[in-house]
Amino acid sequence: MTIEDVARNLRMSWNTVKEIEKGYLQKHFSRPDLAGVKYIAIDEFSILKGHIYMTVVMDLGTGRVLYIGDGRSEASLDKFWKRVKTSETMIEAAAIDMWPAYISSVLNNTDGVDIVFDRFHIVKKLNDKIDELRRQVYSQETDINKRGLIKGTKWLLLANSSKLAGDAKTRLQDALDVNKPLFMAYYLKEELRQLWCQASIEKAAEFLESWVKRAYETGVTKLREIANTLMAHRTGILNWYRYYISTGPLEGFNNKIKVLKRKAYGYRDFEFFKLKIHALHLSRYELL
Repeated sequence: MTIEDVARNLRMSWNTVKEIEKGYLQKHFSRPDLAGVKYIAIDEFSILKGHIYMTVVMDLGTGRVLYIGDGRSEASLDKFWKRVKTSETMIEAAAIDMWPAYISSVLNNTDGVDIVFDRFHIVKKLNDKIDELRRQVYSQETDINKRGLIKGTKWLLLANSSKLAGDAKTRLQDALDVNKPLFMAYYLKEELRQLWCQASIEKAAEFLESWVKRAYETGVTKLREIANTLMAHRTGILNWYRYYISTGPLEGFNNKIKVLKRKAYGYRDFEFFKLKIHALHLSRYELL
């Protein structure tokens, strides 16, 4: 049901209904309680074209949005950390991607909060490097037949091998057979998925070091770049075995935010929009 529907049924103005809802949301959701929060996720979502973002902090224990900041810089989270300090909340870990601003924000504003890097963002970084390698290999290949095999294989290279079958699997193998760097990159990508399937953090550390060593031994620049990234973020990657948290729940929630924004054709009152987001985890219906 939209605000316009309610306004029409009650014979009230649209602005009056909106302000009534906004007042209710301010009373109940303007200052979320931080008591008992142990694990959080931090991520961003786009609000306007032109790379305009907001930063969201979620309580992974309850699914509540704890904070919404403008932008995705380190300063975007300053007010949140100030509230954490004044409320004496004992947050143990924060799940984030490898965005430098968020890393700096956690490190510079907390003492003892462990960073857990999201596994899907790590795999995405590797996939991005593989796609760069694919385009590089294609542009440098002079054999027309080999170029034909490599062309259009992006989704095959980035897909989980367990989801490929039949002609797709054959086509992928044909493309890998004609280029050794692409072959090595693909199979190392598949092996990296095993990093999160080890029996212990110690085994995971051994696996990571072995993977990085093999990536270096390939001599492929793109693989060496991702290997450097993994080692630079080693502690945060392995912290997954201490907390088993990720940004997954928040990314799913961000999809709900996009739907909310799309249904309302955008919000000119950003305070109202933020309040709607705070209440979204409880909403069974929405006034748009």
